[in-house]
Amino acid sequence: MTMAKKKPVDNGFIMFDVVYEDGARSSNRKISTSELDPFAGDASARAIIEAQDRKIAEMSGQPRGPVKTIKRSGAR
Repeated sequence: MTMAKKKPVDNGFIMFDVVYEDGARSSNRKISTSELDPFAGDASARAIIEAQDRKIAEMSGQPRGPVKTIKRSGAR
């Protein structure tokens, strides 16, 4: 009798630095690697960060400006 192998769970995170069009910066924004689209790469991070910003704005009443750039934290 063979046992089925369980798919490994990815609990990792990737940190991103975000620059907004108004010049504001937000460093080390955490995104779960399981949320990122493996085919889109870091491009999928933009949609996730924008969704996070909308949720934060809804709770705080202070909206963020549009995202200008996103890059991995520590990336040069």
